[in-house]
Amino acid sequence: MTTTSTIPNVGAGQGTNPLKGLLAYGQSPWLDFIQRNILLNGELKRLIAEDGLRGMTSNPAIFEKAIDGASTDYNDLLSSPEAKTLNAKGLYEKIAIRDVQDAADIFKAVYNESKRYDGYVSLEVSPTLANNTKDTIEEARRLWKTVNRENLMVKVPATPEGIPAIRQLIEDGININVTLLFAQSAYEKVAEAFISGLEARAAKGEDVSKIASVASFFVSRIDTLIDGKLDEKLNAATDPAQKDLFTSLQGKVAIANAKLTYRKYQEIYGSARWKALAAKGAQTQRLLWASTSTKNKKYRDVTYVEELIGKDTVDTIPPATFDAFRDHGKLRNSLVENVEAAQKTMDDLAKAGISMKEVTEKLVTDGVKLFADAFVKLLGATGKSAGVKA
Repeated sequence: MTTTSTIPNVGAGQGTNPLKGLLAYGQSPWLDFIQRNILLNGELKRLIAEDGLRGMTSNPAIFEKAIDGASTDYNDLLSSPEAKTLNAKGLYEKIAIRDVQDAADIFKAVYNESKRYDGYVSLEVSPTLANNTKDTIEEARRLWKTVNRENLMVKVPATPEGIPAIRQLIEDGININVTLLFAQSAYEKVAEAFISGLEARAAKGEDVSKIASVASFFVSRIDTLIDGKLDEKLNAATDPAQKDLFTSLQGKVAIANAKLTYRKYQEIYGSARWKALAAKGAQTQRLLWASTSTKNKKYRDVTYVEELIGKDTVDTIPPATFDAFRDHGKLRNSLVENVEAAQKTMDDLAKAGISMKEVTEKLVTDGVKLFADAFVKLLGATGKSAGVKA
């Protein structure tokens, strides 16, 4: 994998940089990508300086592509004598932790300048632990201690077993990136876990001002699944009114769902309960838009960035979309537009016979499996590259 084909090209497009423009709307652009080369060659520093990049996320699939691609970035560790003493998971962690530490060091200036608001780098607990509360807590604590960077965020999935882990880890004082959120109901549980964790910490007289968290709400995957269901209904429908209903919903549900979740965010963090924590210096758990690449070629390639711009949010953007938004993204305060219409979209979805609850439950289950499969593939690639056992 070469750098030029996988990371944004700094300076593309003309005029004012829309990526930097997001900051004026209160949104922080993060990059959904990590590779050692951009940490060493100055590219990450340029993205921060020229594009206003404010953070970085990683996951097993990203590391698998970095390790198994054409890159020689990791040959020093893969061919080291120490590699032969480790299994594939141990070696992967060596690689990932070094990258995350180095990226966190580069982002430290952003972290300091923003007073701990931005400048974070995320590292995921093993996806195989998604349904195990105890082991998730233990692994998150271990990664936090090993990475030893205050601008690390440990990624924990919002599974039923993950939510109590999130609450405990926040109480521990660990920054958490809550991942695999699709449903507003799940988001409300995550926000409760976050606030309860902070309250427990404050009750012990411990500092709550240095803890940061984001709730990563996956977007485009919702439309991908629902559009498939709508296509099936359209193919079977004969009633023109039904056809119009199904057509009107295509490509609309994910953004509507996000807008309603953002409205809930505003309610939660406008409450008296939250204000008591804010008085102690606590910062909100921002909504982070993930899975923002456009999967359907019928839709604008930056639609999931343009339609989700709002105050106190993060958008973690994959490289191709990052590049595209720099080139031709349009800025407006879109998250608070037409919220009533967003509610109508969700009501119409129910009228169309599609259960949002069933859709989001399937997406969480599929997401856990997807991440776990990527992790297994990652360990296989790491083991193969180093000649060690998976």
